[in-house]
This record gives sequence, C-alpha cells and structure tokens, in this order.
Amino acid sequence: MFKKLVLLMLGLALSLSACTSSQGGNDAGAVRTIKLPMGFIPNIQYAPFYVAVDKGYFAEEGIEIEFDYSFETDGVALVGAGELPFAVASGEQVLLARSQGLPVVYAFAWYQQFPISIISAPELNINKPADLRGQNIGLPGLFGANYIGLQALLFSAELSPADVTMDAIGFNQVEAFASGQKNIVVGYAANEPIVLAAQGFEVTELRVADYVQLTANGIVSSEMTIADEPELVKSMARALARGMADTLANPNEAYEISLKFVENLKDQDKDVQMKVLTTSIEFWKAERIGFSDPQAWENMNDLLVKMELIPEPIDLSKAFTNEFVP
Repeated sequence: MFKKLVLLMLGLALSLSACTSSQGGNDAGAVRTIKLPMGFIPNIQYAPFYVAVDKGYFAEEGIEIEFDYSFETDGVALVGAGELPFAVASGEQVLLARSQGLPVVYAFAWYQQFPISIISAPELNINKPADLRGQNIGLPGLFGANYIGLQALLFSAELSPADVTMDAIGFNQVEAFASGQKNIVVGYAANEPIVLAAQGFEVTELRVADYVQLTANGIVSSEMTIADEPELVKSMARALARGMADTLANPNEAYEISLKFVENLKDQDKDVQMKVLTTSIEFWKAERIGFSDPQAWENMNDLLVKMELIPEPIDLSKAFTNEFVP
C-alpha cells in the first residue's frame, strides 16, 4: 500500500510539473530566482535559510530564494523532473525517488542526525527501544520520517512492526498525548517534546539518533543540474553553509532574523521557540557543515529494504555527493 502511495504521489507531482517554472534571471551578472520547496510551514527551524537570505549570502552568489511552503508540492519529484533545481528533503525521500527512476541527488546535509523521537509517559518506563514491545504507539501515519524513525528504533532492538501496534492518528500528537488518548507518540525532537514540556507534561524521550545514524534533511538537486550547472550547486551550498555557521554561532541573532520571515513568531512564547531552535541546532552540528555521512546512507538503504519500501539497495554512489560541500 505504501509503495503504491509513493508511486501515486510522484506521478501526480510529475503530471503537475509542466505548470511549475524554475527559471529566473540567468544572464551574466543577473540574479537567479530559485523556488525552494521547504516541506513545512514557516518555522524557526528554518533559521539558517533565513539568516543566509537576510545577511545577503545568497545574493552574493547571484541567487534570490523564493520559499515554497505549500504542502501539495512534491519537491523531490519536481527536482527529478528537471522543473526545479533544488528542494529540501530527507534521505529516505531521495532513495524512494531513485527507486522509481528519478535522478535526484542529495548535495548538502542540513541535519547531521535524524530528528525523530518516541515520546512516552514516564510511568510506562520506556527507557530503551526494547521497552516498546507490546505498546500501542500513535504516529501521524504509516509514512514519512516519523514512520521511518520508529521502525529504525524497533529494528535497533531486534523488534519488528508486529511487536507493537502502530496507530495512525494524524499530525496531532501533542493533543493525543495531552488528552490521554495516547501515552506514546512519535514526533520531532525539536517539536512535540518541547511543546508538551511547556504545557507542564513530564515525558520520557527516546531519540532515534541515539541508537542509529540515518540521513535526514538536506538540499536535494538532480543529476541534470549537477551536470549542467555545477557552479549553481556550489553557490547554493556556500550560501547555506554560511547561514548555518552563523546560526550555530549565534542562535539569539538567528531568532531575531527569523522574526522577519515567520509571521506569527513574535506572538509565540520566545523561550519555547528558542528551545526549539537550540534543540534543532543539536541535530545540525558537524565538523564539516554540509557533509553527508556515508554510513548514515548505508543504514538508511538497509532500513528501507528491510521495511520493503524499496526492492533492493540503491546505488549510493549516485544518490548523494559531498563534491559541493564547502
């Protein structure tokens, strides 16, 4: 069912791609407008992008970023079809797309660690992955990063999906936990645990990254863009790397800059939003910003085969590159 859904979504996005333009000014000295699918609503977690725009790092590279927050846009499919040069996406999306013949390439690692957590009520004593055996777990659905992260955690303890009950509850993990409908939910480490704590709930958190290294969100391009416009890929990577470096060095400044880009950020609790940002930074830190860990790709490849989401391992030499990392 899931594999059919992936095919359907990719096909739909490709059928719509003829209506989508990726071209901006591309003459010598002109500014190139890049429409960038983000995969989520405007959020403090996009601070490195906002910093890079605000400080002119993209402009110095001749790039103007147009953030695309629309959920209906399948950025990976549009990049694979050559309609867009870049998208923000996670490693599993790249491997799933390549298994369907889309020539997408992961070119810059934004996240160094997979940011998913299993959040549980303390009285359940869920202190390690093996403790999940027999539990009923709420997650948005049997798809996406939450689903991938949960299964990775189960496999790390030599458990299988049959050893737990997975309950698709939609993207309302906080409400389900707070109301007592679910006492175990899957969410992002920089989101649901922080929101629940701010509401006064005590939680136990198992971070996937503490047990297995997987490729998370980064900049995805295509074989065509890399072959035809390698300087554009280098420019994109340089600008984002500078934005990330500044965000890592000065989160408070990054928060202030993000106020210009996230319309309702000023109306939200600053302490909570700063916690979201500083927790996110834990997942971004790297000795070399943008570097993609080959072992994380091997682990993701093996996981998707084990989950039967891809029929066989993907050729990783074509799936990602560190060629453009500053």
